[in-house]
Amino acid sequence: MSENLDYEINQELGECYLFMGDLEKAQEYYEKAATSNGVHAAPYMGLATIAVQRGSLDEALGLYQRAASVEQSDKALAGIGLVRMEQGSNDEAYEKFAESLAINPENHVALFGIVQTGYTMDRLESVIPYLEKCLAVDPMKSDVRYTLAGCLVSLGQTTDAGRHLEILIEHEPGHTAARELYEQVTAL
Repeated sequence: MSENLDYEINQELGECYLFMGDLEKAQEYYEKAATSNGVHAAPYMGLATIAVQRGSLDEALGLYQRAASVEQSDKALAGIGLVRMEQGSNDEAYEKFAESLAINPENHVALFGIVQTGYTMDRLESVIPYLEKCLAVDPMKSDVRYTLAGCLVSLGQTTDAGRHLEILIEHEPGHTAARELYEQVTAL
């Protein structure tokens, strides 16, 4: 069996077992995939996911870093950001989320991670461009537009927030939270 086919089979089996919740089997196949062809980041991402599920954040961090060294992907960087945020290193988490979003402005893990760290670090105004860039790619992402409106309200920019909420309500009339926030904004 060729190394590449061996890698693909082991990687697929790892993903299947992870999906089914069998962490032991998933780990076994991800480890086989990682040793059968070391040019792919995917097995390390799978192993990092398992480590996170087990609460082994230091191990997960090392695996996400290994994945990022193999392939600088938005997912690996977002994973590093999540672990660093969980460990209380908000500056590094923010930086990794920003790097992830530079690769893929629609990475929701990084996007909502940067909002959370930006809010915690009192740097909310610095996350606005990331939310706007995501909306530039897909203007109908209601969760992103609602988050942007909420950030703008927190920053006292109620006129801009109201404009985003109007767009959201027009597109999604049943969005109760957007409607409630719009009523609060327009009452100010």
